[in-house]
Amino acid sequence: MLDNIPYFSYVLSAFIGIGLAAATGFRVFLPMFAVSMASYFHWIPMNEHFEWLAGLPALITTGIATIAEILTYYIPFVDHLLDTISVPLATVAGSVLFASQFADMGTFPQWALALIAGGGTAATISSGFAGIRAASTATTGGLGNSVVGTTETAGAGIMSILAMAAPVIAAVFAIILIILVIVFGRKAWRKLRGGKTAADDI
Repeated sequence: MLDNIPYFSYVLSAFIGIGLAAATGFRVFLPMFAVSMASYFHWIPMNEHFEWLAGLPALITTGIATIAEILTYYIPFVDHLLDTISVPLATVAGSVLFASQFADMGTFPQWALALIAGGGTAATISSGFAGIRAASTATTGGLGNSVVGTTETAGAGIMSILAMAAPVIAAVFAIILIILVIVFGRKAWRKLRGGKTAADDI
């Protein structure tokens, strides 16, 4: 019945893409590993232009990268170094995963939409959590960063699963996440800047 709805396949693909892009905003490699594993075991179909994601080399590589990324975020100060590159990496990963959901669209509209919707979603969430982590370091001396890191990993896992199993719910959660991250991320950056200003005045 739903298949009779005009452009339903594109809408569903967009929901899946947004969910996966949001997941990359939390962790770059975990969503890619989830998609690679799901496509490798034929749990989900894969666009022929992205069949490399369904291969064993991609599965092993993204799996190792996922473990390394998760563990590294528990190392004080190293997590901030990762934050400096996480936003552009998340933007690329979010764009790739979003684009992988569209098979019949032309190259230009496919990647233009992927960069705007997928990359934009991933970059917003990633930059927001970078601000929250910076504020956590400033207020807790880095002790609270492990909580932020665990939250990010859990968020990446949950959003990855939702995107593939319940894409509509994943898309709704992604929109809510973007709003929350923008609000709390801005507050975190303002708090951090306020603390730096006060320190400079002393």
